[in-house]
Amino acid sequence: MSLLGIFATAVLPIVAVAAVGYALGRFKDVEADALNTVTVYVLAPALVIHSLATSELGGGTILAVVGAVGLFTAVMLAVGEAVGRLTGQREPMLGAFVLVTIFPNTGNYGIPLADFAFGPTGRSVAVLVTAIEAVLMYTVGIYIAARGGESDPLTDMRRVFGVPLVYAVVVALAARYAGVVPPVESTLMQTLELAGNASIPVMLLILGIQLAGVDLEGTLRPVGTAGALRLLLAPLVASGAVLLVGVGDATVARAVVLLLATPTGVTTIILVGAFSDIGDGLAPGEFTSATVFVTTVVSVVTVTGLVAALEAGWLV
Repeated sequence: MSLLGIFATAVLPIVAVAAVGYALGRFKDVEADALNTVTVYVLAPALVIHSLATSELGGGTILAVVGAVGLFTAVMLAVGEAVGRLTGQREPMLGAFVLVTIFPNTGNYGIPLADFAFGPTGRSVAVLVTAIEAVLMYTVGIYIAARGGESDPLTDMRRVFGVPLVYAVVVALAARYAGVVPPVESTLMQTLELAGNASIPVMLLILGIQLAGVDLEGTLRPVGTAGALRLLLAPLVASGAVLLVGVGDATVARAVVLLLATPTGVTTIILVGAFSDIGDGLAPGEFTSATVFVTTVVSVVTVTGLVAALEAGWLV
């Protein structure tokens, strides 16, 4: 498939719906909080339970994906820390720099993207990776955002127990292991599928609304460095991770690489705002917001090229 075809089938639908959300945020002063609550507590858990309960991912594949994401995160953390220090970043900006380097937007960007690019398998991988990233975000992410500050990261890490996606994964995998997954045509599974399918466009609308409030002034220079690590280095590190861990299924491996190469996750804005100190000079919150915005826009090009490279078998 040509680059134009890949863009039209895998990327353009995401851009179009997110653009609607952006317009709503700009011209109608729409708040994303209510939509976010509905998605986090209802729609996304339904998507996770239905996708994992009905997916063909085996236990070995799931463990391999967990290992690949963990290895990727460790390598990107080390690289982000080194590059941040070499470019003169100090806490709390260093913590923000590392965060935007490590954590991709596997949720409201990655799930639709993997779904359009790799179908049901891509969606199943995406919800699994998103759940893993949620655990990492509210443990490792909180620690990085809060280090050097006055808050206690270890206490704040308890927030991971309030993330519904984690419990949704446990329920789905437990049901599969026990062999009690209801038939696909049952009322329960159809209801979960209906709610889960609704989460994808809503996630994209939320992404657009959140991007509408970003201020880019005075942040482009450090954002460029962080963006290069997130969009250009990340797919190479992710490819190495899935190869080293041994993700045997090619479609699963490619979906993992694509997900880990998505732009900076919106949740990093929340973590920096909640746990990072203001510091001197460029505020970490402004830098994080700008990085999310810039990497999301630029990813239209990088993700299209990455999908083409993955389909051609150039990376995994």
